Order: sequence, then structure tokens, then C-alpha cells
Amino acid sequence: MFCRHLFLIVYLIPVISLAQIKWINVDSMYQPLPKPVHVFYTDQPIDTGAFRAFYVIADLDNKKLDFTTDTTYKRRLTPNQFYYKNQLPLVVVNGTFFSFETNKNLNVVVKDGKLVSHNRFAYRGKGKDSVNRYYAFRAAVGINKKRVADVVWTYTGYDSCCGTKYVSGYQWPLIPTNLTQSHVDGIPLSFSTRFDSVLTKPAAPFKNGRSSIWKVQTAIGGGPVLVQQGRVVITNEEENMFPGKAISDKHPRTAMGYTKDNKLIILVIQGRSESSGGATLIQEAQILRDLGCVEALNLDGGGSSCLLINGKETIKPSDKEGQRAVPAVFIIRKK
Repeated sequence: MFCRHLFLIVYLIPVISLAQIKWINVDSMYQPLPKPVHVFYTDQPIDTGAFRAFYVIADLDNKKLDFTTDTTYKRRLTPNQFYYKNQLPLVVVNGTFFSFETNKNLNVVVKDGKLVSHNRFAYRGKGKDSVNRYYAFRAAVGINKKRVADVVWTYTGYDSCCGTKYVSGYQWPLIPTNLTQSHVDGIPLSFSTRFDSVLTKPAAPFKNGRSSIWKVQTAIGGGPVLVQQGRVVITNEEENMFPGKAISDKHPRTAMGYTKDNKLIILVIQGRSESSGGATLIQEAQILRDLGCVEALNLDGGGSSCLLINGKETIKPSDKEGQRAVPAVFIIRKK
């Protein structure tokens, strides 16, 4: 595969522990909740600004819980509409990035083991790079039949030989074929690749031991990756998502990760309001790491950020109109 080469850029991120954040259990506000699901809240500032955030933690091993997704075709629904469409599930949270023009997802979605939405297939570079088209690798979180979670970089495609759609998963560390540096707890960890293939589509799947068909029952994509191996690893440059100074912009956030003991964590951060200014990608990653996530990724944020528990809002959506309509959500429901 042909790879795009960039100059070496080293970003030193201050390693500030946010472990001192005090989270309050607010299960009583969102009853009825099954025992393996808990809700936490904080309004403790993480820097000089006001701050509000919630997270849900759910036991992936508990077979009384079903972890799934839902999506639409050429239209969007609010999380509240998804809630009623799916017979009042326990948790509904926004997920993928999407196109306002077409209402289509720009990330992978897997439901009941079937690929129901692709990553954005290709895009053009900007400025002097506009002559090239890129096939992007995007982060996603998935859960397999054994109820084990995983965060990988994905490529979706169509196998013309077999007539089937597929999604390939790529694990950390990736092949060091490029000169872009990852954001890793303030210290450069190792060279990593820019996850773009120029002009030529990646083979599917790669046969070099680095990737394979990603066999998951449920998955939803976003990006960038925020945590790998329990460390802050923000691949915004590699995924070409919020590159450069955008990593330090504050916005409402939605994110998902999992812990060593197989607990799923869904985090939402309120922003663009007097009561909460939001968080940077770095702050978001540090919070997830401090909550014990082994791996985690950022999902669509801004006005899309919304988490419903038993149909009740947690953070206040930042759009003036309220909940933004989105094409896909992640769902937890009781069996």
C-alpha cells in the first residue's frame, strides 16, 4: 500500500491526573436500573472553567444485558425517537459522525453481526494535497459473541470475489511506515502510521498478521482513539480527525471505553453552556484513563452529544433546539 509521508511532529502533552475528580453515584435519579448498571455524575471543574459530566458503567459479562446499535437509512432521528423506536431501552447514546447533506453515517456500524454502515470510503486532501484521494481508517468499539470489548482502527469494504461486505480491524501497535508521532501521555511512544492509503485501496484483509476480519456482534465507530494499553494515545493526526490545534479545542463530548475487568464505560461531557465549557480531547482521554479504561475512543460530540438513561437526559444538549437528530446510536437494553 502507498502511504502518505509527513514531517515528524512531536507533541508533548502535560500529564495531568484527573483522578481527583469526585464522581457521585446518581442511580436513584434514573431508576429502575439493573444491578450491573450504575450512573455517575460530576460538576467538579477540571481546569478553570465550569464542568458537568456523566458516565454509565455496565457489566459486559452480565447476560441479562444486551449491547446493540440502531441506525437509519437516509434520515436521522433524535436519541429520544430512537428510544421509542427500540421499545424503551435502558441506555441510548449518540455515536457516529455523519453528513448533514446526506444524513449518512461516516463510520462503521455493526448490528447483530452484520455490517450495516461503512466508514467514509474516500476523501480528497486539502490545498496542495487536493490531487490525492484518501481511504481512511477510523476508530471503532466493538463487542464480540463472547461479550468481550475491543477498540480498533477499521477499514470497511466489499469483497467482489465473495460478494460480501467486511470490516477489518487493526490493532496497536501498527506497522511503523510513517513519520507521524502519536500523542502518548506526553512522551513519544513509537512511530506509528498515518491511517490513510493514497490512491490505492488497502487489500482486504491484510495478510501480514497485523489485521483481520473483525468478528464482532456489535460495533459503532467514531474517532480518534483516546486510550490504548491503559495510556493516553490520541491518534487524531493519524486518523486525520481534529488534527493540529483542534486537539485542544473544548466541546461537548461523547466517548466509550472498557476496563480490564470487562466493564463498558460511556462518558458524556456537557459543553458550550454557562454550566459547562466542555473538554479537550486530551482532557477527555485523561478522564477515561483515570476511570480505568484499557482502551477508549471519542465518538461524535458537539451538538450531537446526548445520553439517555431510561429515556431521561443526563447532560443538556448544546443545540438550541435540544436533541440533535443523528443516524446511529449505541443501545443497552435489558433482556
